[in-house]
Amino acid sequence: MDLVKLKEVAEIVSGSTPKTNKIEYWDGQIHWITPADLEKKSNGYIYSTSRKITDKGFESSNLKMLPVGTVLLTTRAPIGKVALAGVELCTNQGFKNIICDSAVLASEYLYYYLTSQHDQLNALGRGATFKEISKKIVEDLIIPLPPLQTQQKIVQVLDKAQSLIDKRKEQIELMDELIQSTFYEMFGDPVVNEKAWITKKVGSQLERIISGWSVSGEERKKINGEIAVLKISSVTSGAFKPDEHKVANQLDKKKVLVKPLKGDILFSRANTRELVAASCIVEDNYDDLFLPDKLWKIVIDSKKLSNYWFNALLQNNSFRATLTKQASGTSGSMLNISKNKFENSLMPVPPIEFQKQFADIVQKIEAQKQLMEQALTEMENNYNSLMQRAFKGEIM
Repeated sequence: MDLVKLKEVAEIVSGSTPKTNKIEYWDGQIHWITPADLEKKSNGYIYSTSRKITDKGFESSNLKMLPVGTVLLTTRAPIGKVALAGVELCTNQGFKNIICDSAVLASEYLYYYLTSQHDQLNALGRGATFKEISKKIVEDLIIPLPPLQTQQKIVQVLDKAQSLIDKRKEQIELMDELIQSTFYEMFGDPVVNEKAWITKKVGSQLERIISGWSVSGEERKKINGEIAVLKISSVTSGAFKPDEHKVANQLDKKKVLVKPLKGDILFSRANTRELVAASCIVEDNYDDLFLPDKLWKIVIDSKKLSNYWFNALLQNNSFRATLTKQASGTSGSMLNISKNKFENSLMPVPPIEFQKQFADIVQKIEAQKQLMEQALTEMENNYNSLMQRAFKGEIM
């Protein structure tokens, strides 16, 4: 199997960001993505973006319109996430975008290859404040280049394996939907409050809200004995993902680490409009992880609230929308929810006994979901092994 430098078979294009204080540059018709948008990819492809820019914004930033099929590689905060452009779009500076020479390199093949190289790509990051991969590093990446027909066969094999994983993820998502439908059935819409529950300020039902603090770190999985700071992406899916972290470079011994412990609710106070106000419950103790400043640890008053019920309330679409509307920030920037506004938000408060009934149902659903997630982990491990074999030429 031939080995070539990526620049020999593709064009590498950087992204950029129009000035966020120029209103005329934003809310246009041109798709423009940030790394956070990669959470919304479908079968590897990105078809929509959280933000769009105008023609003026496009022209002001020396951007290039990327064709359908462009491989989108994040090269800073975080490094190594990969997607394919499903529509014409452009990106911010967090990407190096790869336009393949279709005569010799299939975009889908490169997508899978780069996906398999996540840890290796992170190891190439350079920088003191935060790690980044330069355009030259991407251009000089060595990739295996089998004949185009072989590339297409590898893509077909990996597509089938990815499809099985996606189906299992859909089943897990249905379990989450079951929790929300049960919430609606028992408590109604929390904003409309058609069941006329007593309403109280959120802050009056909590013991405390604790903010974390941020530190620079390396985009890699930690090893035993290391301490890592969580990324916002550890919360955005609605389920706690402890592997979404950065290994801390240096800790300030004067500051207290805010650790995620069993039963805690984590809340993203800052993110894009679509992802701000995400929450999740921590199901175990993690003494080697701590929260950044953009995540809150919410400790409820257990005499007044069930943590499972309150988390479901936060994840309820209509209630979350009321929190998102309170977020401040300029167009195109990260939005922030202040602690004061959050604590003064009104919420319905059903009797604690009723909340506990709901919590029992949720825990049974979560137990089934955990079995599905274990099966998913095994499938993903097999998939990763399959990718490694494919790019060594062992399955063709």
